[in-house]
Amino acid sequence: MSRWNFGNLGLSPATIKLIASSCPSNDLARTNKVFVNPSDLRTTSELAIINSKFVYVVSSHEGVEPSQIGFNAIQRRELRLAIRDHVEVTPLEWSKKSSIEAKAATFEVDLVSKRAGPIEAEADEITPLCVRNLVGHVSTVGQSYVIDFYGSSLLLKCTSLVAESTVERAILKPTTEFYFAKAPGSGVKIKGGDSRPKDVFRSDFDFEKMGIGGLDKEFSDIFRRAFASRVFPPAVIQKLGIQHVKGMLLYGPPGTGKTLIARQIGKMLNGKEPKVVNGPEILNKYVGQSEENIRNLFQDAETEYAEQGDSSELHIIIFDEIDAICKQRGSTNSSSGVGDTVVNQLLSKIDGVNALNNILVIGMTNRKDMIDEALLRPGRLEVHVEISLPDETGRQQILRIHTAKMQQNGMLDRDVNLETIAAETKNYSGAEIEGLCKSAAAFALNRHVDYRDLKKEVDTSGVRVTMNDFQRALVEVQPAFGMGKDDFARCLLGGFLIHGDRVRKALEAGKLFRNEVASSDRSPLLSILIEGPPGTGKTALAALLAVESGFPFVRLISPESFVGYSDFSKCQALAKVFDDAHKSSLSVIVLDNVERIFEWTPIGPRFSNSVLQTLMILAKQVPPKGRRLLILATTSNIQVMERLDFKQAFSAILSTQTMERNEIESVLDGTAESMNISQQADGTLASLHSSGLTPTLFRSLGERDMAVSLLENEQLGVKKLLMILNMARTPTSDGQHMIELDRLRAVLEDVL
Repeated sequence: MSRWNFGNLGLSPATIKLIASSCPSNDLARTNKVFVNPSDLRTTSELAIINSKFVYVVSSHEGVEPSQIGFNAIQRRELRLAIRDHVEVTPLEWSKKSSIEAKAATFEVDLVSKRAGPIEAEADEITPLCVRNLVGHVSTVGQSYVIDFYGSSLLLKCTSLVAESTVERAILKPTTEFYFAKAPGSGVKIKGGDSRPKDVFRSDFDFEKMGIGGLDKEFSDIFRRAFASRVFPPAVIQKLGIQHVKGMLLYGPPGTGKTLIARQIGKMLNGKEPKVVNGPEILNKYVGQSEENIRNLFQDAETEYAEQGDSSELHIIIFDEIDAICKQRGSTNSSSGVGDTVVNQLLSKIDGVNALNNILVIGMTNRKDMIDEALLRPGRLEVHVEISLPDETGRQQILRIHTAKMQQNGMLDRDVNLETIAAETKNYSGAEIEGLCKSAAAFALNRHVDYRDLKKEVDTSGVRVTMNDFQRALVEVQPAFGMGKDDFARCLLGGFLIHGDRVRKALEAGKLFRNEVASSDRSPLLSILIEGPPGTGKTALAALLAVESGFPFVRLISPESFVGYSDFSKCQALAKVFDDAHKSSLSVIVLDNVERIFEWTPIGPRFSNSVLQTLMILAKQVPPKGRRLLILATTSNIQVMERLDFKQAFSAILSTQTMERNEIESVLDGTAESMNISQQADGTLASLHSSGLTPTLFRSLGERDMAVSLLENEQLGVKKLLMILNMARTPTSDGQHMIELDRLRAVLEDVL
């Protein structure tokens, strides 16, 4: 039997129609119940849905007329009721089995009277009042309650309910956790109110699906430093006495994914959409406008922080190419000084007197050295994350991303091995790997195009990207931080000749140092000085060690690279090469004819001290953690290296010498070991004689011995020896080439 007296009302049990009236008294108004006459309710308390909107606890009271129902002012306002309006009341059966119990409930707190002065309230003080007054109520999201807070009437509006998941309606129990936040425009300041764990990241985000690969470690660092503290409730952070990280800087070579992270970061975060701005967009020709553009970026965060305090949502501001607006102050020659004032404005917004705690500024640049150092200190852009060139695992991820649609649509041939391609793309950035995939696709499409008849319909059914297409693309798309192949091919044009034990030992020693750099954790930097007279094979030895190293970054720095450069420009160019080398996991730098690089001349004597000091500093600069560098320098004047203290900058010294008799004989007899890196049909060692021990360059052994004696007396290096032998050859009637002693003597007189 129902506890409602439907007979008295003359209504069906499903719905009861009553007339709205005011609450019997102010004290009863704070109970958040609604009241009916005892004749209309047989029990002292019941649950009912009013106008199909909110659930209230209904109690009987003699101060309410029969067929009426009494509401307080807040209830009438949220139900949009006037006195004497008709109200539909539906009894609610809320059994233990079917009830949804709230595990957590969040309320916005405001003052009932806007004329009341601002007050401060601790969350721990409001919670017991809610337990005493609200437990047993079935709350609905959007429903409001009034509680007495030490003489002040607080208005609590339910904003969220959590049971097993987020729900719209649930019963409040003594075990329910209550959380509080300041209502917009409220005069109540809540301390320690929002102690809920915050869900910063979306649960379904995946780097590979977002198009970002090879940055797992970098993202882990970003999360740990910039986002981990934001997952915890504000109350926990307040107890620790710390503030959230307000800024971080992503830096690294072009094409490694810095801007891509910025473009996708909004997809992996809950909350407000990040503001993405390119650095140059801030600048404006009108006085004060650039600074106002900076202020406008922070306006929304300031407004919300004033309303919500530490409970406000995270506002992310992303600056792409931040070096455009945050150069070192005082470094620009502009009379307006706009650049300096923009930096000052940004500094004050991030970490000024009225600093915000709900912002995260992310800057991106490939020129970290240009940014004002005040912006990089803790409290500002304090987290510095290098987005470097991807390793082999990262390159596989990037290749899978850019070939995913080919794979899904059956346009990637089965012979394509992404692991092999990843192994062959050392020092490729993410953008260059994307270009590689585009190039391979272009080769595949090209096979189906008839350039003689461009109007002919293209057959798309057989389009397949094969491994051969990728191999051709590897030749076409070269990494910016790869090997300068043309320079080293010139240094090894005639191959490398091992003409004796001294050369073999120097080569083996060089390989030993090279392997030490490649494999040992204790030697991230080794510098080798190769000295010897001109023409003794110093450059060829350094080039061979560099080319055979297999290191992904190999650079040749020679004096001709700096013709016409000022000292300042030369220092900048040298620093850039070393900076690029430090971005690769394994690097080799060859400094050829190093005394000419710093412009040594014996007349005076004269040299560029600024370039010399730059080289000395760079040669001793240890690469960053996880990076290794081998420096090979060549010189023909070891005495100069000693006088200028440049010799002490090197870890070891290798020497090349002029040729001895047995070494000359090995060249003439063809017993010298030739390592032909790049061989031409004419002018190489292979064209001097046929293989074997028979002396084919001379008519007899006697002439050969006399030639050896002539050459031995001249103290020749291997480079000059080969040149003289080539010049002394004369053609014979059978198409061969022989060396005549008279011609050899004439060449020696002319050359030497």
